Amino acid sequence: MGSYQIISDSSCDLPKQLMEELQIDFVPYYSSFDGVVYKKELVEMQPAEFYEKMRDPHAQPRTSLPPIQDYIDIFEPYLKEGIDVLCICLTAKFSGSYQSASNAKNILLENYPERRIEILDSISATGTQGLLVYEAARMRDAGYSLDQLIQALDLQKTTSKINFTVDSLEHLQRGGRIGKAASLAGTILNIKPIIVVKNGELFPENKVRGHKKALKTVVDMTNAEIGEQKEQYHVVIIRGDRKEAAQEIRQSLEALGFTPFPEEWVIGVTIAVHAGPTAVGICYIKKYEYLSC
Repeated sequence: MGSYQIISDSSCDLPKQLMEELQIDFVPYYSSFDGVVYKKELVEMQPAEFYEKMRDPHAQPRTSLPPIQDYIDIFEPYLKEGIDVLCICLTAKFSGSYQSASNAKNILLENYPERRIEILDSISATGTQGLLVYEAARMRDAGYSLDQLIQALDLQKTTSKINFTVDSLEHLQRGGRIGKAASLAGTILNIKPIIVVKNGELFPENKVRGHKKALKTVVDMTNAEIGEQKEQYHVVIIRGDRKEAAQEIRQSLEALGFTPFPEEWVIGVTIAVHAGPTAVGICYIKKYEYLSC
């Protein structure tokens, strides 16, 4: 471990084992299915349990961002040991996590004025946020100072993108992302939306008819965007509980010469509450070795 500790909120969706290997700490989001009892993601509720509960047609999942005190509780032990902190947060356009972490920073610096606490808005979510955290760990291990790391991350985060689709519009409609009429029409006509996340915002990119066409479109978009420079990018497949769809995407990417991460990353509660259990897609980010900074 260097002179600073990398921390993320759990919305980065890095597999827990990988976080441990990279010595990444995290602040968990909360989830609830009754609006009363909230459980900490990855601590009190694992993804498999969350998706099992989502299969109940009457389920009403909700999320809550980590309170300021949770950030203080994670940051402070490192500060006491003389270690600075870099916290990489879910895009501020999706959540107040960045603000909570910033408030924790301001409180802690009153007691630890000699230490540094840097809060970075990833302008990302789920797998792209996770890839940014992954790259931060790689640069740390390569000897980057905290200042060098922040400079690189500010550029690198603009190179990330998510291309994904969902098999059901139900959860998007529940969360107010689309209207009830659009959801009903989509179900009747077998319409699958193609959705992208870029620069911290979610956009409906396209809509196609049928499951197979949706998966092919996600792959084709990714290939058109970075296919000629694929060796310069990390690529990871993200999914809810659609393992077979994720494998179809993997096979298509590999046929095009891509080398995605060997395991899919499971989409956590923050995005799954709105996208539902059927979300599946591709995340990518430029490797730090190819940045011009």
